Amino acid sequence: MSGPLLDVENLRVSFRTPRGTMEAVRGVTFSMGREKLGIVGESGSGKSLTGRSLLRLLPPGAELRADRLTFDGVNLLTAAPAALRALRGRRLSMVMQDPKFSLNPVMPVGEQIAEAYRAHRKASVREAREKALAMLEAVRIREPRRVYDFYPHEVSGGMGQRVMIAMMLAPDPDLLVADEPTSALDVTVQMQVLAILDDLVSERGMGLIFISHDLTLVGSFCDRVLVMYGGRVVETLAANGLGEARHPYTRGLMACLPRLDSGAGDLPVLERDPAWLDPL
Repeated sequence: MSGPLLDVENLRVSFRTPRGTMEAVRGVTFSMGREKLGIVGESGSGKSLTGRSLLRLLPPGAELRADRLTFDGVNLLTAAPAALRALRGRRLSMVMQDPKFSLNPVMPVGEQIAEAYRAHRKASVREAREKALAMLEAVRIREPRRVYDFYPHEVSGGMGQRVMIAMMLAPDPDLLVADEPTSALDVTVQMQVLAILDDLVSERGMGLIFISHDLTLVGSFCDRVLVMYGGRVVETLAANGLGEARHPYTRGLMACLPRLDSGAGDLPVLERDPAWLDPL
């Protein structure tokens, strides 16, 4: 494939409020191939809205604009609803932050994976079940045939997140958007989920957008990083080069990270510059 897998230019998301129009994403531009791209920033920086914009899954009242928003040559801004439905899940998937709010509470998790597979592939009920079992095994769930019949409330947070990953990867998408998929997990389970994502991305040759507020995690897991502040991308750099960041916001975030080799005391507070929010 020639050209980028995803091409975004001057992406903007705004909301109308009683006080006027509020722009939550302001001129985001980036492109990516089949790589692991991290998007980091504090809460409210526009990370999740940027990810949802790629699938055209914005909340009511949101207005989406962009000079270019293409996925593998498909114009996502002008694509018909039927074309978007064909892309979502099949070639472009998203793992939400909390599986408790994404899984159907009255349907076994295995059936939900099988249903997602059948929605995008011509498969029999038996074939879909076997695919669901294979995906549960791929995300390292023990006894997949037993877990297949579990309801969402019967699985732990880490297992629920693995189920969501299995469901989104079952149709073999080309790009996966993972919105803070490990934020609610303990460190051990977090690393297991990251290892699963890393293996699946490498094996399938797909692209991954990893949205997080954890700089250390993104720096160790991704290939490149976009740093967002106030709805803007303020810096783009190699993940292993976070220590060489130049923007004062990125440097400030890095300075706020606790260090085991430092003495006791208060962590530094990020000093913000109003100029960071200047309109583009």
